[in-house]
Amino acid sequence: MYRAGSSGARACLAALAGMSLAASAWAQAPAPTSPPSPTTSDAKPYDDKLMRLSEILGAVHYLRELCGANDGQKWRDQMRELMDTEGSSALRRAKLTRSFNNGYRAYSRTYSACSQSAQTAITRFLTEGAEIADSLAKTAP
Repeated sequence: MYRAGSSGARACLAALAGMSLAASAWAQAPAPTSPPSPTTSDAKPYDDKLMRLSEILGAVHYLRELCGANDGQKWRDQMRELMDTEGSSALRRAKLTRSFNNGYRAYSRTYSACSQSAQTAITRFLTEGAEIADSLAKTAP
């Protein structure tokens, strides 16, 4: 079982904590000034990465709980923080929420018990999330 006290879990939590800090710092940076497009006035050039990060947070929220990490609402809270900084409109918030829920639901349909495969998925998601957050932080103005 994947326990929060294990060295692997500590490394995963540290990786995502770094991811969260980088994403938060990046999300609070002022957006580049460019005229909004008439059809996607709320769209940002980094939205694909942001939606993927939201999906990862949903998947991690489900999988860590399944594997007994006892994180409580940590990942949902991380998502809420991301929405607070990036959810500038109802449509944008809905897209972020949908991505989070899609990640959660996809893995709840795939895994009903913690397995080595689920633990591997957690590690991969934390790594990918940290990479996305790092790339977003590097491109922030």
